[in-house]
Amino acid sequence: MAENFWKNKRVIVTGGGGFLGSFVVEKLKERGATDIFIPRKKDYDLTQREAIERLYVDALKGVDSKNVVIIHLAANVGGIGANREHPAEFFYDNMIMGVELMHQAYKHGVGKFVATGTVCAYPKFTPVPFKEDAIWDGYPEETNAPYGLAKKMMLVQAQTYRQQYGFNAIYLLPVNLYGPRDNFNLQTSHVIPALIRKAVEASERGDKEMPAWGDGSPTREFLYVEDAADGIITAAENYNGDLPVNLGSGYEISIKDLTELVVKMTNFPGKIVWQTDKPNGQPRRGLDVSRAKELFNWSAQVSFEEGMKRTIEWFKANRDKIK
Repeated sequence: MAENFWKNKRVIVTGGGGFLGSFVVEKLKERGATDIFIPRKKDYDLTQREAIERLYVDALKGVDSKNVVIIHLAANVGGIGANREHPAEFFYDNMIMGVELMHQAYKHGVGKFVATGTVCAYPKFTPVPFKEDAIWDGYPEETNAPYGLAKKMMLVQAQTYRQQYGFNAIYLLPVNLYGPRDNFNLQTSHVIPALIRKAVEASERGDKEMPAWGDGSPTREFLYVEDAADGIITAAENYNGDLPVNLGSGYEISIKDLTELVVKMTNFPGKIVWQTDKPNGQPRRGLDVSRAKELFNWSAQVSFEEGMKRTIEWFKANRDKIK
């Protein structure tokens, strides 16, 4: 069925050169997609309306626009530190990209738009596990609210464009991702790659201690990047509804347990020192993943330990290429 779905379709993947995007493109090819258009930032700055209009002119050449699927993954994103330093940029860039890309897709008669939101869109004190219906029950955690709210507007846009124009836009909420090819730059990386890099390098230097942000109490759920790519493509193939859908693993782990696991898996012999003056971020984060199973029969396949093992191996094998 999957191969038939992609057979005569052109797929535009924004952010197709990025961490998640590279896996989405690989999996699309595995599932029979042969016509994939990846707009690169140097050619199309998606925060500029003119660039988006040009993108559609170029990407829709020689194809019936009804046979075009857009998977919008491009985002300006970072960890807690980056979010605190650049809140306005994260708001503007993500907001403008989503609004213009979806609006122009509708105007050009594109067949389907797959919008990827973010777990940061959920209210700070959402009861765990996060159910999609709770998404409007409060303000997001302050450190990443501008980013989370900008991405959440695509949900409003998808629902209203479906209601008024019959435009087929769907909205997915992936939880924190990790895996090979992640961003391991300590200035901008998220928690898993940052911990892996810190532990491996501390080990090599023979450090007795390794610092870790916060107090270790928050919990997080992580989704292996190949599972996320699979979920996005499965939704593109099989889901055509107006409800937002979580993509997660259903496995919640505390930052303390995560840090200890990384230390164990990278063989760092020293001790973890918690920097309690640093922010924790959202107190708990774990998703209800039942809707994806119900609506398009998808669930994550890679266990957390297996995913971590693959990620650490990839980091060690590719260290010389990592900034």
